[in-house]
Amino acid sequence: MEITTSPAPALDIAGYHRRAARAGVVGRWSSANENLPWRPEPQSAPQHWAYSELRALALEATGFVRGENGALRVLTLLNAGHPELEAAAGHLYSGLQALVPGEDMHSHRHSPTALRFVHESEGGWTAVDGERMPVGPGDVVLTPAMKWHEHGNDGPDPVIWQDCTDDPLVTALAASHFELFPERSHLGPPDLEDPAPVLPSVTGHEAGVLVYRWQDTLVALAEPSASGGGWTELRLGGPDGTADLSPTVAGRFLAVAPGQSTPARRHTGAAVLIVATGTVTVFVGETAFQAGRGDTVAVPSWARWSIENVSAKGEQAVVFAYDESPLLRGAGLYRAEHEEETR
Repeated sequence: MEITTSPAPALDIAGYHRRAARAGVVGRWSSANENLPWRPEPQSAPQHWAYSELRALALEATGFVRGENGALRVLTLLNAGHPELEAAAGHLYSGLQALVPGEDMHSHRHSPTALRFVHESEGGWTAVDGERMPVGPGDVVLTPAMKWHEHGNDGPDPVIWQDCTDDPLVTALAASHFELFPERSHLGPPDLEDPAPVLPSVTGHEAGVLVYRWQDTLVALAEPSASGGGWTELRLGGPDGTADLSPTVAGRFLAVAPGQSTPARRHTGAAVLIVATGTVTVFVGETAFQAGRGDTVAVPSWARWSIENVSAKGEQAVVFAYDESPLLRGAGLYRAEHEEETR
């Protein structure tokens, strides 16, 4: 008896994927997992922003965007790798804010944690949680999440600082909250006829600890470096004694002696560098940026980077850097490689 068999039906792989798409799923399989990255693949690109150019644009905006119209007037730095995302690098925001003489901004609070690196100020001030503090060039101000704060300029010239926040992260997690204080300022006496706004008490920090003063920074950076390699690092701790400024953002100053370099380093999580003094060459991967005072450089996650002091006058170069390392450490995702040799 002859046995006949029918040919196996042809597989309709394309049809399978169409049915899966209609069901709201997609196949994730491969013998080599080609659809999964084997190493960090950041969307952010290395990038340099010149302070002189941004400063001119920020001051121009003061002519048609008035501070009394809202709580913010900030020029956002956009990364060319993801211009649709308001992030300088990774999940880190950076933006330039200018206040003209006599101007102040409406008191407000928000979920993102904010740092302010002050570029120019003579009479500028910020208030956080009921504490009014003058700020000067080189100062770093910490605004913890959901603390009432406001800013103003009582001086004769524009005040310019750089906002450094975790806004993109908070937005990506759908956890963003923003509120305007019922009155323009949260510092004034309460309205006896409308006692609803209750000022939060100043807790969790001592007076002045939310401002890291430039003069104190210079004194600390003048101490001999533990590395002995011509550079010094000063880490900024949180107001409650923690090692980092917040659970999501770390801040530090790097000082580099004339003609010297920091070790090359590579780590998960992006970083943003702001030149406080001097002229430097910042190496990010295969790209080299020459940056002067006030300039900003974006360092994508897992990009190897270092700083060389190329100041013509032989002065110390100081760079303020903030990064995402606390977030990644908390999630168990932080990995770093530091090379002790310099360029």
